[in-house]
Amino acid sequence: MNNTILVIDDEEIMREILETLLTREGHQVRLAATAAEGLDLIRSMPFDAAIVDVMLPGMDGVTALDEIKKIDDDLPVLMITAFASVENAIAAMKRGAFDYISKPFKNDEVLAVLRNALAQRRLVVENRALRQNLQAHANRFGEIIGKSPRMRQVFDLIIQAAPSRTTILINGESGTGKELVARSLHQNSARAERAFITVNSGNLPPDLLESNLFGHVKGAFTGAVYPKKGLFELADKGTIFFDEIGNIPLETQAKLLRVIQEREFMRLGGVENIKVDVRIIAATNTDLHTAVEQGTFRDDLYYRLNVIVVKLPPLRERPEDIPLLAEHFIRKYCDENDRELCTLDPSALKIMLDHNWPGNVRELENVIERSVVLALGNVITPDLFPRNLTSSAPADTAVRFVSDGLPLKERVASYEKALILAALEKTDWNQKKAAQLLSVNATTLSEKLKRLKIKTR
Repeated sequence: MNNTILVIDDEEIMREILETLLTREGHQVRLAATAAEGLDLIRSMPFDAAIVDVMLPGMDGVTALDEIKKIDDDLPVLMITAFASVENAIAAMKRGAFDYISKPFKNDEVLAVLRNALAQRRLVVENRALRQNLQAHANRFGEIIGKSPRMRQVFDLIIQAAPSRTTILINGESGTGKELVARSLHQNSARAERAFITVNSGNLPPDLLESNLFGHVKGAFTGAVYPKKGLFELADKGTIFFDEIGNIPLETQAKLLRVIQEREFMRLGGVENIKVDVRIIAATNTDLHTAVEQGTFRDDLYYRLNVIVVKLPPLRERPEDIPLLAEHFIRKYCDENDRELCTLDPSALKIMLDHNWPGNVRELENVIERSVVLALGNVITPDLFPRNLTSSAPADTAVRFVSDGLPLKERVASYEKALILAALEKTDWNQKKAAQLLSVNATTLSEKLKRLKIKTR
């Protein structure tokens, strides 16, 4: 079970009886002699249920219930009451208590009521997680946007790999959307209704990182007053995502390898193995094979991770997706800022298509957010862009094309096609209006549609 129960009762013998009873059932128990002590505990750590005596010195149990609900409204609270104060317990139920137990009580009665309270708690938590998942992922791939061949390959791989338990490595430059792909893999798996936990690898000292991952027992180190579950336990039956896994210290890499191989680990300071069923997804913006050769990444962990690799293309290699991404982010930030939907001026789109996007999709999103906020009207024009987009010299652009390794003719055709598609989308596929936006006559546009194999609606 491993639920954590808080008992607030001023009678020491009553605290001892409940602690013994609940511990035998497999629960972790925390004790408080006053309401103030109990409220401090609730503020400092999560609980699955609380058992509170109605008659307490200082703040009484019913008032304590009100304060508990302010901290965690979903926490089920069981009131303990003597026969003479049953009316107080009933009043407490009207104010949100789950149930009450009369003294003297039978052990089976306490355990039965507690089981019902814990079942309700689990149901509330699961329903909340489900609602959050549904809100966060309105469609199959969340905010991963793209119709280019490279992105279609990514979508196909997500659908193929998501149902498996296999560890997945996502490789891509910063800002390409590695966490979005990890979430999509989770959402398209049987684990979708379970936890998805992100670990920002390497931002913490090894000891603190391991405490976060594996948890610790009471007394494992100075300040370890209570045992703590790690992220692996919290992610049981779900997914844990290691962002920039190449930054994890070598000593932690060895313990991570054991979790992947054995699906078990020990808490810091512990002696018992804890079994978990966790799907591991890792991401990196560096070449892990080179890191292995340099001795900064374990080769055995690398081969465990390098089973299925999702390679995310940088934005400069899929310019045909830029109009789609721009439209998506325009809608997003117009909604967030409660303003009428903006449109993208063709000259602004051309600048976006010419830009190299070193920050990838994240940089594009930031540009759109800035433009939506600063726009005085409902059209996004180049003057709203940051200077690094509008001050690129033509000579620099030419060098960038050559360094891409793509033929100039192919690159120009790709940009031209993206620009025409954007104009058609803006005019609801009215070719005459699109031609006017592009400053070409309708006959020229018709010829370009045929040459670029753009199907009209």
